[in-house]
Amino acid sequence: MNGVIVLDKPRGPTSMSMVNMIRRKCHKTKTGHAGTLDPLATGVLVLGIGKMTKQLGNLMATDKGYETVIDLSGVTAGHDEESEPELVNVASIPTESQIIEGVATFKGEIAQAPPMHSAVKVGGQRAYKVARTGENVELKPRQVMVHDINVIHYEWPTVTIQIKCAKGFYVRSLARDLGEVLGTGGYCKSIRRTAVGPFTLEMAWQLEDLPEFLTEEDLLTPQQVAHLLQD
Repeated sequence: MNGVIVLDKPRGPTSMSMVNMIRRKCHKTKTGHAGTLDPLATGVLVLGIGKMTKQLGNLMATDKGYETVIDLSGVTAGHDEESEPELVNVASIPTESQIIEGVATFKGEIAQAPPMHSAVKVGGQRAYKVARTGENVELKPRQVMVHDINVIHYEWPTVTIQIKCAKGFYVRSLARDLGEVLGTGGYCKSIRRTAVGPFTLEMAWQLEDLPEFLTEEDLLTPQQVAHLLQD
């Protein structure tokens, strides 16, 4: 079997658990993913099967789309809901115009430090593994590209933001950095990936709709994938 399948990953499972599930459904054919999603994140997860695993690097290099809900009233260690939030004393609740202005500063090429609880390697170990031992992890900022970023809804303390970005952008870091810009807290209540390159939620399988075993008819063919990447 050779092809690509797009899943709408639910909240909870790891990306590797999705890979293992699809591998079983493809009679143990080699399977890999084109960019991980945190367990608490949902949305587009692109999996390559068979010879298409060799194309995963190309698929990872594509632009991404996200929608996130950020809570500005507190902070957490991993900038998401994995740990209990610590409330921040906010001197002045920002107005909608201040939120929009603050969010706009993240458009374009920006320097962004990965979150402490990320898969970036520190001294040969994943940062999140080091962080969970209680050791402080400092990760250097790196240049990332944000093509477009917009406020969809704001009602204190939460703001919903849509993002179109290049590879390497961390939504959880946006929550942290936006809080610093606004003088508030900032952690993600939800992260939903809406697109990986040309692969969107509209073409994603819901897990409950997957058959017990997949056939090549259930997959995007290598030719279909090539066509999508060219458009």
